[in-house]
Amino acid sequence: METTPADIAALSFEDALRALEDVVRKLESGEVPLDETITLYERGEALRKHCQTRLDAAQARIEKIVAGPDGQAAGVAPFDPAPDR
Repeated sequence: METTPADIAALSFEDALRALEDVVRKLESGEVPLDETITLYERGEALRKHCQTRLDAAQARIEKIVAGPDGQAAGVAPFDPAPDR
């Protein structure tokens, strides 16, 4: 199983998205040497996975909102993600 680098794991979704956008801009410029391109691509993939994980967690929390009989939010249930195996 791959692990997320500590510097990426500590980023908020918004900060990780900005960093990913920066990586994409650099790669799209075509002015990056091959070795740096590979490093940037790997970092971009780690940032993408981090963003996706954060989005998935947010979606799961939103889905835990309990709707009452009138369709209005009646409360929330705690979100307990399954541990990684």
